[in-house]
Amino acid sequence: MMSETGSFFSRLEVRVREVDSLLCVGLDPHPADLAEDSAAAARDFCLKIIEATSDLAAAYKPNAAFFERHGAAGWQALAEVIAAVPQGIPVILDAKRGDISSTADAYADSAFNGLKADALTVNPYLGEDALQPFLNDPVHGAFILCKTSNPGSGDLQDLPVTGNGQAHTVYEQVALLAARCNSHDNAGLVVGATHVDALSRVRSLVPDLWILAPGVGAQGGDLKAALAAGLRADGLGMLVPVSRQISRAADPRQAAQEICDAIRQVRRDLLTRKTRREPYTEFSASLADGLLKAGCVQFGSFTLKSGLQSPVYIDLRRLVSDPTLLAETAAAYANITDELEFSRMAALPYAALPIATALSLQNGKPMIYPRKEVKAYGTKAEIEGIYKPGERVVVIDDLATTGGSKFEAIDKLKSMELLVEDVVVLIDRQSGAAEALAGAGVRLHSVFKLYELLDHWEANGSVESEKVKIVKEFIYTSQGL
Repeated sequence: MMSETGSFFSRLEVRVREVDSLLCVGLDPHPADLAEDSAAAARDFCLKIIEATSDLAAAYKPNAAFFERHGAAGWQALAEVIAAVPQGIPVILDAKRGDISSTADAYADSAFNGLKADALTVNPYLGEDALQPFLNDPVHGAFILCKTSNPGSGDLQDLPVTGNGQAHTVYEQVALLAARCNSHDNAGLVVGATHVDALSRVRSLVPDLWILAPGVGAQGGDLKAALAAGLRADGLGMLVPVSRQISRAADPRQAAQEICDAIRQVRRDLLTRKTRREPYTEFSASLADGLLKAGCVQFGSFTLKSGLQSPVYIDLRRLVSDPTLLAETAAAYANITDELEFSRMAALPYAALPIATALSLQNGKPMIYPRKEVKAYGTKAEIEGIYKPGERVVVIDDLATTGGSKFEAIDKLKSMELLVEDVVVLIDRQSGAAEALAGAGVRLHSVFKLYELLDHWEANGSVESEKVKIVKEFIYTSQGL
């Protein structure tokens, strides 16, 4: 158990840093694993695991169900197990409580004051008022069920919901709810390691919240993929619960040590090499689908600025009306910019300004932007923001077509003695921009190529094959698109 000073997650972080571990040891006394099916045997089983792993565990997670099945004796055994956890190690009671507020008050009192647990898993189905009793005291934490690790989680959690004109899944809405409830730094989320895409999406929505990610080990979750998707930028913010892989091992301590070592190695790799997913992954596929649903890419007959009639129109200005999609877009850009060396980002007006702002909030890099028109008043600045001559900047834009607008901006930046070697866009329309920029010594990076988007949407049935064919033919025949 932990001391009762400071918020739950501030104290959890102290423990995590102290032992350099994100391992949450599950205490699940399955009847099949006990010498006899009794409360005393369940208690002794857990005490042995605690004794073997107390120098490795960032936290312990006893599962209430395996004790409650033994009645009053089981309840007492659970209390004794929690009491046996050494001071300074948080105990997360896995009971998945949730009810109307008055009943929730009683559940919270039982878990925190009766059993002396430090945190509790809770069910958000009844809404914010039912969550608050578990979050009223900053000393105690709540891990809110968001995207659970079981195969059937998608039956409800993946359903689309709409609020304030924005489309989310149920689990994404839960993530946003948790962030709203986190006024005491004691709200976290449960997101299964078996759902890497969901981990990525949740992390992009709530970059700071702690995530309890069950599913590694017996449920088949991939440790490396889960950590890459769910860790915060600082390599923290995530607990990895493991139970049977430890408790059923011939040497539980050795098993726990191996898991800890594996977690440390992945964290080290992510932090030192900034390993990232390739742009076109399951994560990016979800973004591609989101762009289509939001109307950022439309099919029909459109008159372009050039006067050409186009069968496709890309309008990324619509991103400003969907904060969730904007955050996911920024995360996709971050996967690329994390690999680049630069001091500042230069956003091109106007569609790229909100994208770069969202990206700046994620990666902490300052932003400037070259004006389309020089001000005729005030400072008459050509570039807005603070910068120093000689700094390396990366240009952020929404689309790449021929590269013409990029050259105008790059020339303005270079006139102020800024170095430009990289341009990052969301969509490369494959109309010659990459080749033109390369000729000037500038690299073009894109989250998507338009052909990739078309192929993806055709494959999943979102866009008819005939429309895809028409757009591809148009791209091929009109390089001035």
